[in-house]
Amino acid sequence: MKRRKTPTVWVGNIPMGGDHPVRVQSMTNTATADIPGTVAQVIALARAGSEIVRITVNDEDAARAVPEIKARLLALGYTTPLVGDFHFNGHLLLRKYPKMAEALDKLRINPGTVGRGKQQDPNFKTMCEVAVELNKPVRIGVNWGSLDQGLLTELMDQNARSLEPKDAHQVTLEACVESALRSHEWALTYGVKPDKIVLSVKISNAPDLWWVNRELARRTDAVLHLGLTEAGMGIKGIVASAAGLTPLLSEGIGDTIRVSLTPAPGEPRTREVETALEILQSLGLRQFAPTVSSCPGCGRTTSSFFQELALQVSEELNRNMPSWRERYPGVENLKVAVMGCVVNGPGESKHADIGISLPGTGEHPRAPVYIDGQLATTLQGESIASDFMNLVQEYIQRRFGKPLA
Repeated sequence: MKRRKTPTVWVGNIPMGGDHPVRVQSMTNTATADIPGTVAQVIALARAGSEIVRITVNDEDAARAVPEIKARLLALGYTTPLVGDFHFNGHLLLRKYPKMAEALDKLRINPGTVGRGKQQDPNFKTMCEVAVELNKPVRIGVNWGSLDQGLLTELMDQNARSLEPKDAHQVTLEACVESALRSHEWALTYGVKPDKIVLSVKISNAPDLWWVNRELARRTDAVLHLGLTEAGMGIKGIVASAAGLTPLLSEGIGDTIRVSLTPAPGEPRTREVETALEILQSLGLRQFAPTVSSCPGCGRTTSSFFQELALQVSEELNRNMPSWRERYPGVENLKVAVMGCVVNGPGESKHADIGISLPGTGEHPRAPVYIDGQLATTLQGESIASDFMNLVQEYIQRRFGKPLA
């Protein structure tokens, strides 16, 4: 997939845009003033694979907490860039708490909440000036739920005078794009460099997300951040996010993404990061972890054993990945197959780096294992699962282990 040409924007130690990979972002849902809770969640998100984490800076308690959050993360060895999310009072907090501004790696500005009417331009200007003074990048993030009502009224009035007026929904989408583009021009006027600006327009449904981002990509070469403004919960949110992001990413549009899932009670915040990683990996844009292929099961499969084995393999790989990335460079490219019967089992196993074809209904109770496309051994008995995991680990050590000095 050919990516559109953009500047490279550095957010802390992470480059985005240009020729760099599509980056994964997330956001905490802790009260930022809760320093231990926020630090713990940033670490959890970073360990899950989030390369940039946004935190709310909504009041003075949050602003005072930011430098300590940053210091604790660095002391624990986490250099994950932090983005300050500002609404309504960002221009005041950034001036009143300079240590907070210095600790952040990027400032998020929403043109729809930075001010109203005559206050909008001075407040926006103040935030841009702080970014320039501290050499920080900004994300100008437009949400249609908090769209600048003055701009929307302007475009609605223009549309009403048109000979062929558009429906209100289309005008709203155009106002979102116009807000981002005008704010981009204002930021440049106030001294923010092109390689310090990220743009985003977030909508609640996939088709509208496609339209606004294709329009942005057509009208600017700025780095673009993609995501639905609120995807929802569970499977609905996951599917909606995949539907919204996939067409754009496949067209080379998008330099960084966030999946905005509503977590179920007790569900970890990291689910949104896991979903983002899977979307990028499924599209072949990035590889974060080994791929485990497994069949869905049917009447030919004798039991849930192959499902249990697929789950066990996946969990074992995920559990070991933090240390394996250091010990076994390239292990994220591993492909494993766990198949339930003879129909597709041997073929899929041959296509994987290492694969097992379990016996189905009426098949001989033996499980051939293929390594690099060749039959390597046949397992049977009660220890098939543990024996196969041993073979997987041996394969990883042999193929990805660093040569001894």
